[in-house]
Amino acid sequence: MTTIETIEREEQTTSLLDRIAALEARVAELEAHPAQGIEDRLAMVVFSGDLDKTIAALIIATGAASLGMETSMFFTFWGLNAVKKQKVYSGKNLLEQGFTAMLPGGLGQMGLSQMNFFGAGAQIIRKLMRDHGVASVEELFDLARELGVRMVVCDMSRELLGVRDEELVTGLDHGGVATFLGDAARARVTLFI
Repeated sequence: MTTIETIEREEQTTSLLDRIAALEARVAELEAHPAQGIEDRLAMVVFSGDLDKTIAALIIATGAASLGMETSMFFTFWGLNAVKKQKVYSGKNLLEQGFTAMLPGGLGQMGLSQMNFFGAGAQIIRKLMRDHGVASVEELFDLARELGVRMVVCDMSRELLGVRDEELVTGLDHGGVATFLGDAARARVTLFI
């Protein structure tokens, strides 16, 4: 081996040892100061307006809240259907009235994501839930509220779809993406349904 090759090898070895030392120092620092701000909480985006997906979202939310996790649900776009109580047409432009006519006016009008069959599928699922002693979607919604699940309505989606305050159930928080991200940044679990 030539002198130049020996010098290059020594430089590579020194560089590698320096990198290892830096990594060891970083690992020690991380071990001494573990992640801060992560809490025992669940942050969920409810994007779907389908009955089956809303049932799943509410089951997960009530389960998490029952286990003591601070739980928040951010209802956006079609997910707004889950927090509606009625349809309102007055004071809306033509496009907003069209969305109001086409979209469900609450939990009782939601269809299934698969095999809905003009609403028959949703009725079958509801019957199966009753027959098997599973809480209805309305009962799950009420339970989530009793357990303190934070329910946030997306202001942008509400504005785009023309959803008015009088169409929504009472006691909801309002916010935007920053509201959700504030919850999600501290959450141990984040879901999109």
